[in-house]
Amino acid sequence: MTKINPTKRYWLMKSEPDVYSWDDLVSEGEGTWDGVRNYTARNNLRAMQQGDEVFFYHSNIGVEIVGIARISEEGFQDPTDETGRWTAVKVKPVRKLKRAVTLKEIKADPALAEMDLLTKFRLSVSEVRPSEWEYILKLAEG
Repeated sequence: MTKINPTKRYWLMKSEPDVYSWDDLVSEGEGTWDGVRNYTARNNLRAMQQGDEVFFYHSNIGVEIVGIARISEEGFQDPTDETGRWTAVKVKPVRKLKRAVTLKEIKADPALAEMDLLTKFRLSVSEVRPSEWEYILKLAEG
């Protein structure tokens, strides 16, 4: 089980699995998280530091947290953006969760009621509090 590190921050990144899935990231070994066009999500990307950990969340299909990735390269100019306003990061897979944690489970659990995934549900990149991180890891262990 991943231990909480007080020098790291924790995040959740959403991706539609038919566009870019956990298996795609694992296959590549390192992926560029680009194409984000929301200012709050962009600011979250800019706040990420190398070594921060990320829940990889399948949106639209599955709607569940499936794995843990790590920031391998901090914010840089999004290669898909010609305006210079948007940021990207690089991520590497750490491990697939033993059991995916579904959005339905998260919504039903009062301990996670304040999670950005629920309160700022339109964000594709959101912060995860250390207590939420630990709690979700316990759920994933079954």
